[in-house]
Amino acid sequence: MKFKAEVIMLVIAIVLFAVSMFCYSYPNTTPGTKTLSLSSVYPYRSIAVVFVGIASISMVTASLSYSKKTKTTIH
Repeated sequence: MKFKAEVIMLVIAIVLFAVSMFCYSYPNTTPGTKTLSLSSVYPYRSIAVVFVGIASISMVTASLSYSKKTKTTIH
């Protein structure tokens, strides 16, 4: 994988982590939700978990590609 693609994958991972942090902590502002379950109070937590999964896969893929390329360059 090219260096540019690895950097793009890492930037995408950082953006997805930031978006998932916002989605995970975004509360529902409808009145009367204090007595409801957490899934009703924080409706976007499931989306945040998906974003974190995609970002983690992207980060691991870019890191492994870079480390393999660095190993072959050094030896």
